[in-house]
Amino acid sequence: MKKATLILVFLVSALLTGCNKSQQINGSSLKTVSRSVSTIKEKLPLDQRIEFEVSYWTLRDEIRNNKDFLNEIDGKTPEQLIEKGKELFLKRKAGGDKEYSKYDTWDQMIAQYSQERLDQNRKKTPDSRELAKQH
Repeated sequence: MKKATLILVFLVSALLTGCNKSQQINGSSLKTVSRSVSTIKEKLPLDQRIEFEVSYWTLRDEIRNNKDFLNEIDGKTPEQLIEKGKELFLKRKAGGDKEYSKYDTWDQMIAQYSQERLDQNRKKTPDSRELAKQH
């Protein structure tokens, strides 16, 4: 009976620990980062999803060394990553980066990317195989 109780306590603890980390990026390898980012992204509301993606790729562009990138991103929540993205936006804008200088604020940049994403989804051309089936 003591073993069963001990096992049950261990399993519940492991489960709770796993649940708490579900909104954190696993930076143990590039593969786990990719997997956890995809999982987190799918759970986010659309407006926050784009901020999350932009922040992720901005940070990846900033830190090219894989080990340094993994250390920086490990354990970050979506909110923490977005804050880092905002910091990098301000840094690059202040540095005169042409891509960032055309936006007055982070929110304006995100709104532009969101609109571009919507436009892309609307303009998707039908697959040629689908068109062939219709004829």
